[in-house]
Amino acid sequence: MSYNLNVIVEKDEEGYYAYCPELEGCQTQGDTLDETMVNIKEAIDLYLETLSEEEKKEIIRNEIYITNYEVKVA
Repeated sequence: MSYNLNVIVEKDEEGYYAYCPELEGCQTQGDTLDETMVNIKEAIDLYLETLSEEEKKEIIRNEIYITNYEVKVA
């Protein structure tokens, strides 16, 4: 079975931080974007291994809407 989950990646002065909003507490970091993406995929796989099939189905039902909001800074 495959799942479509969202991953949010943020960059700061120390590297990258990633998390999966559907999986509470599922987060990681890395020095590069590639490293961070490998890390979050591993974190998601490990997280999903801890869930029952019923819990996985419940996660799939959650709807998350993502949008961008442009802010002009003076």
